[in-house]
Amino acid sequence: MVLVALRRASAALVVVLSFFVVTGAFQTQFNELYQALLIIATLLALMLLPGTYQQGSNLAPHVSNISLSVATRWSLLILVLLLLGYATKTSAVFSRKALFTWFIVTPPLIVLIQIAIEIFIARMLLSAGNARKAVIAGAGELGQKLALKISSSPIVGAELEGFFDDRGEERLPNVSSFSLLGKLKDLPDYVRAHKTDLIFITLPIRNIQRVTELLDHLHDTTASIYFVPDVFVFDLIQCRTADINGLPAVALCETPFQGTHGMIKTASDYVIAMLVLMLASPLMIAIALAIKLTSTGSVIFKQRRYGLDGREIIVYKFRTMKVSEDSDHVRQATQNDDRVNRVGAFLRKYSLDELPQFINVLQGRMSVVGPRPHAVAHNEQYRPLIKGYMVRHKVNPGITGLAQVSGYRGETKTVEAMRDRVKYDLEYLRNWSLSLDLQIILRTLRIMLKDDMAY
Repeated sequence: MVLVALRRASAALVVVLSFFVVTGAFQTQFNELYQALLIIATLLALMLLPGTYQQGSNLAPHVSNISLSVATRWSLLILVLLLLGYATKTSAVFSRKALFTWFIVTPPLIVLIQIAIEIFIARMLLSAGNARKAVIAGAGELGQKLALKISSSPIVGAELEGFFDDRGEERLPNVSSFSLLGKLKDLPDYVRAHKTDLIFITLPIRNIQRVTELLDHLHDTTASIYFVPDVFVFDLIQCRTADINGLPAVALCETPFQGTHGMIKTASDYVIAMLVLMLASPLMIAIALAIKLTSTGSVIFKQRRYGLDGREIIVYKFRTMKVSEDSDHVRQATQNDDRVNRVGAFLRKYSLDELPQFINVLQGRMSVVGPRPHAVAHNEQYRPLIKGYMVRHKVNPGITGLAQVSGYRGETKTVEAMRDRVKYDLEYLRNWSLSLDLQIILRTLRIMLKDDMAY
């Protein structure tokens, strides 16, 4: 528990220590404003830099993954601090040299400390007397996946001894990498004789009677027992365990934006949206005047979309067409579409018509990054044709998304093209992180100038 707490708080501790060292080196007077800045930075670090990162198959974590995650999260932290300084008109009070030095030296220190902690924990767990002996009851597909994860992740701190299964090796051709130690009935005696520490039961949930019998026979051992239900072999969205007033439950399909993740997502959306609207306000005024002077009709086009949990929302765009369709049969924009006005063609090419949607972000209707919202008519068309189509509405729709930066921007001519777009949307839900959002934003900026898929 101490090591886990240290790992989660290590980034915040580095932020505090580096702040004291840098301000001391520049002989900065540590007054109340600096104290407030340090408190805010520490709280943001605890939120944005939790100190847990995905690890690869080697003992040491992937340095590039940690570095990228720290860089993106630290950049957001600095952006929030700069906006706070601008809003409170206190930025001129601080020493620019001290803060700039602090901004630069802190991320590498966080990366170094994180790597050192991960290596230390891994070596400590795998050292003599600390590595726990584990066996798996059930050598099916799920058991083999679990075996690979245990053997490729030393941070688990367990050494896999082998499988127990009632089927012979001839029916389990992929178990050759691990020992088949015996039948299920042999498991209790083996555990007692070899002082096994961990037992993972991966038997199919349909064989619950066999699982119950096995648990009865294992109750007189001191091994820790984990049941890994085979529901995890299905295509799950943000699967996690939950506790409902003391009753355990498994979430099979859930939004990724729960708890701290939800706070981080909301904060980053608001910060980015406010920054974009402040910087782009002169451009937006010019676009509005151009639309008004070159065509008749409203400047802002409002259309119904499905938002969070499939509820209808109103989305804003600069009007780019001579007509404003929002009926039960909406035709997607196509290349050389005669409905697009002169200004609209330019706006659509560079996605400038989407700028008013940052107002939707501040309203809480949309996110900066997420599955793109489709017209209500298109949702009703595709939801019975594409498996999991409506799952993309477990989060707010986005101005840009993983599908759009992966080649699925613009018109979808076939059901198969829409199915591929939805595949990327669901992948985004499974793998969301703040660093993924920032990567998608950067990729969006790159393709805006050269993508021919939008018209």
